[in-house]
Order: sequence, then structure tokens, then C-alpha cells
Amino acid sequence: MDPAPAPKQRAEWIAERLRQDIQEGQLRAGEWVRQERIAQLFGVSQIPVREALKQLVAEGLVEHVPFRGVRVIQFSVEDIEDLYATRAVSEGRAARFAAARITAGEIKALERLHEQMLRCVTPQDLREYRELNRAFHLKVIAASGRPYLMRSLRQLWLSFPTMGWSNIPEVAVTSVPGRDVPDAAEHAAIIAALAAHDGERAEEAVRSHIESAAAALLLAMR
Repeated sequence: MDPAPAPKQRAEWIAERLRQDIQEGQLRAGEWVRQERIAQLFGVSQIPVREALKQLVAEGLVEHVPFRGVRVIQFSVEDIEDLYATRAVSEGRAARFAAARITAGEIKALERLHEQMLRCVTPQDLREYRELNRAFHLKVIAASGRPYLMRSLRQLWLSFPTMGWSNIPEVAVTSVPGRDVPDAAEHAAIIAALAAHDGERAEEAVRSHIESAAAALLLAMR
């Protein structure tokens, strides 16, 4: 384990370590995060651990249960429905704005990510694929140039789908059933719409992609 940083940076360092453990599924949905155990594990006092947990509560990765402690958020089917519906609308809107201002360099970056995803083989490359997918979507969002959308969607991507995938047993270590081929085609359609600077088409491509992914994931959960 890396040594703990200076006291002023310890809360952020602990938050990042816990965030990574949650996103990678080492801390599972519903698991209790005990302040004392974390402090012992990282060799620090409970004060920075308490501050780190407050930060993760604010991010929506964990929840405080009165008189019981802090536990990792557990997503219900309804949560997944709402999260994907929110993403579909907001990311679709971001894609519409992105189409109007995206640069050739940003298109090339999306194409490179798409090519890297095509080379991934699941399940052995699943973690890499999901990180590339996350980078792809965040690049589209960033290209929108809309500060509120960018902040909101980056926050949403902190907890889901990255964390959500790892905490849903049906898709924790394998891709969502039936999504590998459609994912590739839908990412290509998003790039084509953005390259054509067609806002309406880009919005529809992103919304359709997210809604299709949601339908497959919900089917697996049920």
C-alpha cells in the first residue's frame, strides 16, 4: 500500500482510494464501510476518514444510515431506470450542442477511443473497455461546452454506470448480454452524426444508444 500523504491531503487520498474500491467492486453494494477499520487499514486517524466519507456521501457513492453507519449505495431497478433516463436526456442534449462546435481533433479522439474499444475482447478486457467507454461519453459531453451539463454529467458518471456495473452481479464480470455488437454500431453512429455537425441526429443517436443499453441492463437485472 502506498504511504499516506501529508495530513491536509489525507481525506482526499482516502476518498479516492475508497472511490476506486467501490467503482471496481471491491466494496460491494450494501456493504458497510466502517470508519475504524478504514482508519486502521490506511494507518491514519478517524478524522480524515470521516471527512472522506462525507465527501463520498455527497457524491452519492455511499449513504449514511442513522445509528448504523455508512454503507455503499445499492441500486434498485427503479434507480437504474431513473439514472439511464436522466443520462438519455442530458447526454442527448450535450451531443446536440457538441455537434455545433466539435473540432476535427475531438472527432479524431473519439475515433481513436472507438477503435480501441473494437479491439477489446470480453470478458478479459472488460475493465479496459468500460474505462474507454466512459472516456468516450465524457469527451462528447466535454465537446458540448455547456458548463452545467458537463458538471452534472461528470458527477453522474462518478457513481454510475461505472460503479453500477460492478455492483450488479449479472454484469459485474461480463458485458451486458447482447450489447457488444450494438454498442460498436451505436458509437460509430454517434461519431458520424457529430462529424456531420448534425445536432438533431447526434442527440437522437446518443439517446437511442443509452435507452438501448438501459433496456438490456434492466432485462439482465430482472
